[in-house]
Amino acid sequence: MNLTQTERSRELQQKLEAFVTERVEPFEREIQQRIEQGADRWQVPEGMAELKQAARDQGLWNLFLPDAGLGAGLTTLEYAPLAEVMGRSLIAPEVFNCNAPDTGNMEVLYHYGSDEQKDTWLKPLLAGEIRSAFCMTEPGVASSDATNMEATAEIADNGKGEEVVLNGRKWWSTGLGHPDCKVLIFMGLTDPGADRHRRHSMVLVPVDAEGVKIERMLHAMGFDDAPYGHGDVSFTDVRLPRSAVIAGPGRGFEIAQGRLGPGRIHHCMRSIGLAEKALELACKRSLSRQAFGKPLAKLGGNAERIADARIAIEQARLLVLKAAWTLDEKGIRGAMNEVSQIKVAVPRMALEVIDMAMQLHGGAGMCEDFPLAQAWAGARSLRIADGPDEVHKMLVARFELRRYSG
Repeated sequence: MNLTQTERSRELQQKLEAFVTERVEPFEREIQQRIEQGADRWQVPEGMAELKQAARDQGLWNLFLPDAGLGAGLTTLEYAPLAEVMGRSLIAPEVFNCNAPDTGNMEVLYHYGSDEQKDTWLKPLLAGEIRSAFCMTEPGVASSDATNMEATAEIADNGKGEEVVLNGRKWWSTGLGHPDCKVLIFMGLTDPGADRHRRHSMVLVPVDAEGVKIERMLHAMGFDDAPYGHGDVSFTDVRLPRSAVIAGPGRGFEIAQGRLGPGRIHHCMRSIGLAEKALELACKRSLSRQAFGKPLAKLGGNAERIADARIAIEQARLLVLKAAWTLDEKGIRGAMNEVSQIKVAVPRMALEVIDMAMQLHGGAGMCEDFPLAQAWAGARSLRIADGPDEVHKMLVARFELRRYSG
């Protein structure tokens, strides 16, 4: 196993770091100030398009996609340090067109989409002209088990040909509040009598299709959380041509497994960067603030807490790199164990590091003057998003016990 960073990855990382420091972070602070002064939270900030074009001009675009013709042609392992840099900022993934859920949706279309679907939706997504959302989780069932799904995607004959009819309710559909969100990927039950992993289909749904209604935008622990929030959306007799079904009826679960694997590892990569940002803020705060005649770094057990944070980040990073290498070498089916391990370990680590940084900041750590409270809420949501800890632990245990079963 070789986890050495390639020269290409290192060069891109250096360019990313400079761009984030010089362009993205100042712009992010400016956006926050505008919102505090009453700017519309749900509009694309003035200046974002220019920033994205500058990133594209520098070749910092679609870095997640391994196809050299459409993205940077990087492996998952090469992409890891780049995603980590982007994780230091809430808006950086969008600036570089490497933001969830678009990355996962683009990969779905790349691997499973028809030529027509790619022309209609993948091309504008790759160009950053539109945004998308992924509609899988439901409010009425335990969505940690996707086979519980109640929403339906029924194939019907309307007399002129086959169509797909959607009904149901979805929530925590990330990015649905973006004004450029034009397409949803909806997962629903097509054939209740089929094998439990062949019952569902995924369907491309224009946001403005008749019967689609955004019921509300959700807060995550009091924050908008992801840029442009999470939506609660209903589908009432939404009728679309059968060609809107991705890869054909009954393949929804297969597509979901392929989509969520890379998505999970990307979340973990970005969480390493988020933890690094929190530790950086903690160190600066502990050296610049004094109490009882000493810098905070020399009070109580703060030095030991900082050391523990550094050790925890390094451990988590190595586990992520191993998972990335395994994904490259064996594909998602061969890397399920490793991906589930990091999905449990990394958000937990990030939460502990961010919490320590908040404690060192005192009251300032809990308000909008620093990004720590929102970072904590985001990291906490990852213990549920893309599968709760308990489901991933169950999978890891299954792999472990299999080694000893007859």
